[in-house]
Formats: sequence, structure tokens, C-alpha cells
Amino acid sequence: MPDTAPTAVPAGPTLNDFASFYLYGFTNNPYQQSTDFDKFGELYKLVIGAHGGFSLASTFHPYQLINPAGVSVWYTAFAQFYSHPNRIEMFGEMTLEKTPFAVVPPASFAEYNVWPDSRLTAAENPVFSLYIPFVLPFLVRKAPEALRWDAEVTAAADDRERLSWYLDAVKEALRFVQPAPALLLGFGEFDEQHPEQLIEKFMSYRDLLK
Repeated sequence: MPDTAPTAVPAGPTLNDFASFYLYGFTNNPYQQSTDFDKFGELYKLVIGAHGGFSLASTFHPYQLINPAGVSVWYTAFAQFYSHPNRIEMFGEMTLEKTPFAVVPPASFAEYNVWPDSRLTAAENPVFSLYIPFVLPFLVRKAPEALRWDAEVTAAADDRERLSWYLDAVKEALRFVQPAPALLLGFGEFDEQHPEQLIEKFMSYRDLLK
């Protein structure tokens, strides 16, 4: 008998194995795609770090993230993954080797669906017709280790130069799908029970943009 048991292959996946994150900022064209999955992988590792999961191969306006049926682009990405015949093997790679993948969201998410919270519409806040919000989603395999973004922010503490270097690196890595003049603002976790929290992130900049 061996002294140690072999590493167990994960039995998943379920939606509870994943968390929904995103980069967000302002741009002149929020809905942009790229087929450069290597670049998505580089950006994923820079932002998320050693956690398996998915980049969604598109940026979106916030009102494109949830369709009229109430289904989010993150949930749809999981459904696409779950329908893949090799999902168990892929999930194993995510868990054991921390592998990132990329998912191409359905074209139906090109349509705008204004939530009950309409504060990002140009009619309600004209400034958002000039500075248009964008979001780049990630679906991340849950793990106890800190995400790369959070670890860098914590490690930098009061060292603005160190944090500036990291943020500049993320901005540069984002350019392949959101070129200049796109402006990166930050990183967050999407709560499907409280999507208005994402709206609040953009609203916090409204008065600065006027």
C-alpha cells in the first residue's frame, strides 16, 4: 500500500464552485470582443492569479450583463462550460493546475436590457453618454488563496509607486480588448442578488466627471 493517497480529481462542477468578478471602467465603446484567448489568459493571471476559471471574451455595458429573462452573463458562461463534454477534465485542470480558460458569450448579450435601476442611462445622467461604463467579467473557481488584485493592493499598503506599477500593468494588458481612451477604474465581485452595487461603483464617479 502506498504511504500517501493519490490526489483526488474534483467531482464537480456546480455553480457554487465559482464566484463572479469583473474589471470596470469608462470607455467610448463598451461592447468589444477579441479572439485572442492568449491575451485573455495573460490578463486573467494578472488580475485573478493562481485560480482556475474563465475570462469572458467580451467587454459589456452594465445593461448588457443581465438578459430580459434575468440570466446573467456569468451564469450563462457557467452553463456553456457545464454543457462541454470535457467539463470534468477542465474542472480538474482549473482546480489542480489553476488553469484559466476563455468563454465566448452568446451574441444575445449584445442587446441592452435596462434594469429597474436606470441611473447609468444617458437620459438620467447625460455624463454617461460621454464616459460610457464597461465591465469585463471573470468566472473564478473558488479557493482560499487571495486573488492577485487583492493581494497586490494589500501588499502595496501605503506604497503608491508599487500599486501604480501593478495598475499600469493591468491597464496595458486590457488594451487588446479595450484600447485607449478606455479608463480602468477598479475590480469587484458581482452579487446577482444586489446588482445595484455595480451601478453604485460608476455613480461614485459621476460628480467627478461633470
